[in-house]
Amino acid sequence: MINKVFDNIEKALVGVESNMTFMFGGFGLSGIPENAIAALSKMDIFRLTCISNNAGVDDFGLGLLLQRKQITKMISSYVGENAEFERQMLSGELEVDLIPQGSLAERCRAGGAGIPAFFTPAGYGTEVAEGKEVREYNGKPHILELALTADFAFVKAWKGDSAGNLIFRGTARNFNPLMAMAGKITVAEVEELVPAGELDPNNIHTPGIFVQRIFQGEKYEKRIEQKTNRKRD
Repeated sequence: MINKVFDNIEKALVGVESNMTFMFGGFGLSGIPENAIAALSKMDIFRLTCISNNAGVDDFGLGLLLQRKQITKMISSYVGENAEFERQMLSGELEVDLIPQGSLAERCRAGGAGIPAFFTPAGYGTEVAEGKEVREYNGKPHILELALTADFAFVKAWKGDSAGNLIFRGTARNFNPLMAMAGKITVAEVEELVPAGELDPNNIHTPGIFVQRIFQGEKYEKRIEQKTNRKRD
């Protein structure tokens, strides 16, 4: 069996260059590849197109890449928690393609499944549909959406093995499995890395065939995007 384990994050990021398209798993700050993003933010790579459900916050997640102006285009569905993102978008420094969340998920899944495009009713009659082909199915208009793929996909899992099989935990099982499928090279960071054969096949969420590189992550902050505490009685 092929061993896909990389000793450290630097080796796992070999081949990353400017002008590439990256995918990042995660929803808000849940399940984002923290270690990979932090390492990318220290590299001299720029003019990146990034596909992610969100844009992180000012000092964490993709906010780190935005601070250094490494990203020139964001393809996202929700970007409301990042002031620097807002500033760059309104000033014209950052190109933004906002996509309905379900459409974004399906475009990633389609890219990984080898489906080049699909029709969906989501977004019809809005700016999302501008310039796109429209067809009617079952009496309802649908717009054509193209699949998304990336040069690199970065995902984060709870457990993984040396063959690249991944298990996600709780809400971290969001965009991660979909984006793991759609990267030409998928780099997975895991909280716990085990030898091949130790994971129950029935519990694996992403088969190793979709993962080319895997490494043991360190020091996960697991921040909460908006923390609300109940008042004491």
